[in-house]
Amino acid sequence: MNGHEERTDQDGARAVQVGTDEADPVPESEAKLAELEDRWLRAVAELDNVRKRIARDTERLRVEERDKVVSQWLPVLDNLERALSAADGDGDANPVIQGVRAVRDQAVATLNRLGYRRQDQTGVPFDPQHHEAVSTVERDDVAPGTVVEVLQPGYGDDQRQLRPAVVVVAKKAE
Repeated sequence: MNGHEERTDQDGARAVQVGTDEADPVPESEAKLAELEDRWLRAVAELDNVRKRIARDTERLRVEERDKVVSQWLPVLDNLERALSAADGDGDANPVIQGVRAVRDQAVATLNRLGYRRQDQTGVPFDPQHHEAVSTVERDDVAPGTVVEVLQPGYGDDQRQLRPAVVVVAKKAE
């Protein structure tokens, strides 16, 4: 039969009663609801992924821009260093030199707070991640491969380095 049920009532009249089909509309609507719920959950998850990606990209761009700005200030800091080196003999007595030294120290402290630690140590092993060797000198008093002079300080750490320190490295005397 096609899902209709025929009966005769007490007066003998024929009545057609619509019965339940084998394809019940309730499971179909439940399936549709489950599909919509699945699509909604996927959309929510995708929105969450987009938010996270935007947050990561924003942080990366912020760090890159900060690196660019700070890099532009390094030549200014280098010139302060040169000025102090040129006034080596006048140093402590001259108030102008004291002021230049104070400004240099303030700039170095600011870079350090921003995460760009000054790399100007001597007596440490040469590290190609933090040093750029421009010269070697024969030295018997230190181990070969030791930084003996810093020509230009580097700034940064293992994760973020603005520039490596330009150094002179000891080599074994021949």
